Amino acid sequence: MKLGGRALKLFLGVAIVAFGVIRYCGSQEENPYTGRTQAISLSTEEEIAIGLQNAPIMAEQHGGLYPDQRLQDQIDAVGKKLVDNTIAQETPYQYEFHLLSDPNTVNAFALPGGQIFITYALYKRLSSEDQLAGILGHEIGHVVGRHSAERIAQSELANTVATGAQVGADAGMLASQLGQTILLKNGRGDELESDDLGVKFMIEAGYDPEALIEVMQILKEASGGQRVPEFQSSHPDPDNRIDKIRAAMDKYRT
Repeated sequence: MKLGGRALKLFLGVAIVAFGVIRYCGSQEENPYTGRTQAISLSTEEEIAIGLQNAPIMAEQHGGLYPDQRLQDQIDAVGKKLVDNTIAQETPYQYEFHLLSDPNTVNAFALPGGQIFITYALYKRLSSEDQLAGILGHEIGHVVGRHSAERIAQSELANTVATGAQVGADAGMLASQLGQTILLKNGRGDELESDDLGVKFMIEAGYDPEALIEVMQILKEASGGQRVPEFQSSHPDPDNRIDKIRAAMDKYRT
């Protein structure tokens, strides 16, 4: 019995989705540094290569590196102290810290494999080394947590599901929107896990984790109250993050 055109499309769509799910489930592994099971489609070598390849591009997009070696040396020293005194030193990643010239964008971020950035617009708002340690510790947490690699695997699954839905049931747009919603939710989870790890790293390196709460207040002030609702944002609201940070402080101080 031959399949009709509509039935064949449905069969192909289901097959594509099934392939994506099987591949995703087959990539599950336990992160040895956090103990959390994740779907990872990249090797650590690939993560490092992606970070090194994209670091110059990210720097260029933010006006290049800030031309003050004294400030860069401070950032390097704080970053090194955080790495040397925590589980980060046991990872295979090559941690490098970069101060970007961007005077307007209040931001810090990490690429896969250990390339970590902070803009001058954020740096100039800081008033202590502990606050700087809070930011860098948070970004190291993203690297240790392999969040970029995890998001890549989830994006691949979401794209495969969208393709299968489009082929099989003309529902590609709905599946794509669902995939983006899932990715946003997971992105918020990344931030909370990095806050948790950041607190842990700060305490282990001898920094005051209360400074990370001060950083949340700085970020809130920098936003000017123009944040989108949390359910539409990949980052949890700073007020909500503060509660989690306090819980992490209680957990790691005991």
